Amino acid sequence: MGTDHAHRHYGDEMLSVEEAQEHILSALSVLEPEEKPLIEAIGQVLARDVVSTIDIPPLTNSAMDGYAVRYNDIVGVSEGSPVKLRVIDEIAAGALPLKEVTAGTASRIMTGAPIPVGADTVIPFEDTDEIRGRVDHESALVPAYVAIRYISPKGSSVRPAGQDVQQGQLVYPAGTMIRSVDVGGFASIGLGSVPVIRRPVVSILSTGNELVFPGGKLGEGQIYDANGIGLIAAVLASGGIPNFVGIAKDNVDDLNNKLDECLKGDLLVTSAGVSKGDFDIVKDVLAARGEMGFWSVRMRPGKPLAFGTLYDESGKAVPHLGLPGNPVSALVAFEIFVRPSIQKMLGAPTVLRDTVEAVLQNSIDNNDGRRVYARVIVQYKDGVYIASTTGDQGSNLLSSMLRANGLAICPETQRSLNVGDKIRVHVTDWTRVEQVL
Repeated sequence: MGTDHAHRHYGDEMLSVEEAQEHILSALSVLEPEEKPLIEAIGQVLARDVVSTIDIPPLTNSAMDGYAVRYNDIVGVSEGSPVKLRVIDEIAAGALPLKEVTAGTASRIMTGAPIPVGADTVIPFEDTDEIRGRVDHESALVPAYVAIRYISPKGSSVRPAGQDVQQGQLVYPAGTMIRSVDVGGFASIGLGSVPVIRRPVVSILSTGNELVFPGGKLGEGQIYDANGIGLIAAVLASGGIPNFVGIAKDNVDDLNNKLDECLKGDLLVTSAGVSKGDFDIVKDVLAARGEMGFWSVRMRPGKPLAFGTLYDESGKAVPHLGLPGNPVSALVAFEIFVRPSIQKMLGAPTVLRDTVEAVLQNSIDNNDGRRVYARVIVQYKDGVYIASTTGDQGSNLLSSMLRANGLAICPETQRSLNVGDKIRVHVTDWTRVEQVL
């Protein structure tokens, strides 16, 4: 079970957030590509350049319902002095012109229909009068003549072939994160599927005898496993595919059996069992199955962190991130370390979130020289962002995280942040950033 792999530890050294991120991200690779149907590819990253094989529009066509005419035939017309043209054809969208527009003639045309040979301008219906009478073409519903009452500039309402996209044009470069709006772009050039970097399968394992899966019955001294469900949701929101293996009891056999299931994925995330006070059984089993480092990171919450590689019996390697057991610590550590890991494996162009400057509405204390990630509510008021803490910042208080849409950063070097200070905020949910009037 990988017992002959070298173990990697960092002892009592306390890493900075950036050092821990660098160790983790440098050990991960972008996953291989796959072909996905358009709708299923939203949120994934293009693995190859997409080049159009067609022109859009494929033919020069009309932007209006009206009449395709020769501009030279309508020069000088006015409401009081219209020009009368003989109607020779009617062209619907999806049909092809049957006749060439020659001097003194016009073709009735619908939006999107190809411009007939000879025509160079389209006059909207509202600028014409249709004159019924005896006709010599195939539809008695088509007027015999049309009177043009207003002149339009030459080329009006004519959309050239390839105006939107040209054959051979690079439409989307490799590395583009696909948005819902992009699906229409792919469809317009005839693609039903696209080559994308596949989503990582992230195995999730909770550990602890005291945990019960939500919906079950609590025994004496037990609590519900909020971390497992919370991490499933976080993986989904980050673009990964969650594989919840369950809750491992604090014994070697159960932990090893659960780890066997976890190693079928691309990344393993566990919660609890990695801090100095935790049972050695978790650390011993993890260390025995691969190369593991148990770190202290200079941050609050989220100080204890494990990272390394686990191996199955065939030697397959799976990266592992061990998060703290406190619910808030686990979710903050996920945001700072696991989410960027998933984004890198997805091939995302940017793996770390940007921060914004905000004006602090409450003080933040920092009494132990670690970087504080305070849970805050970010709002937009009078042209600036403001950030208010969500109350008690204890790492066991999940409610402080549920109300937050951002993490206010108090640097390691500052003992406190005060009301009115300009701070950096790591925004975690832009959909909840409200504008205060």
